[in-house]
Amino acid sequence: MNERLLHASSFGAAAIAYDEHRPDYAQAAVRWALRPAPGPRVLDLGAGTGKLTGTLDALGAEVVAVEPDPAMLSELRRTLPAVRALPGSAEEIPLPDGSVDAVLAGNAMHWFDMAVAGPEIARVLAPGGILAGLWNVMDDRVEWVAGLARVGGSAAIGPRDTPTSWRAETARMYLPGTGAAARFRSPEQAEFPHGQRRTADTLVSTLATRAGMLVMPDHEREAGLGRIRAYLASRPETTDGEFTLPMLTGVLRVRRL
Repeated sequence: MNERLLHASSFGAAAIAYDEHRPDYAQAAVRWALRPAPGPRVLDLGAGTGKLTGTLDALGAEVVAVEPDPAMLSELRRTLPAVRALPGSAEEIPLPDGSVDAVLAGNAMHWFDMAVAGPEIARVLAPGGILAGLWNVMDDRVEWVAGLARVGGSAAIGPRDTPTSWRAETARMYLPGTGAAARFRSPEQAEFPHGQRRTADTLVSTLATRAGMLVMPDHEREAGLGRIRAYLASRPETTDGEFTLPMLTGVLRVRRL
């Protein structure tokens, strides 16, 4: 199994923790992603436990969720029983041609094989439909968050996880990467303020759900999480009680050709 597939398949074992600790998405970011869509039908692709699905549902979208991991899909169905949720993947979407007006992916597009997924996404989109990837990033322009990124390392806080690099990391993510023709127009990117109420313990639990941490050997993961705990205990912003983790929701938006 290659590294991309190994990381992508790591979440199911932590589905309940993922649902409990991962943040939702800034509503302003979701609205911006959907603004040019020709209608209200939205596919949440790689939906996980439904963090983005729930936001779409709250905004009144006609949402269907597709998720490949059975444990994640089960958790999504448990938490959002009124939403249509199907097994499937970006490379094999179980929907008819032209059946949605927008495809959104929350912290998921980087797992897609766009050489295969690009044509599949274009197939299910109506003419003029929108593809948008959303990423929640920690605001490392805040000094203590920058320190946390240094201590946590790339397994806990990677290059897509901070605003200093997410734009460059995601700007071409809609392209197939194989020399095949692109299925979407030139990208637009925007970012929106967001935050998540955490304690030191729940922030450690959040970082423990990152793919890089999940695939580590147990002793390495515990050592890494121990360093993060020690850092949070040393900072006045995070040593006691609840605090707001400064975040942004970044969006990459492209229109179907």
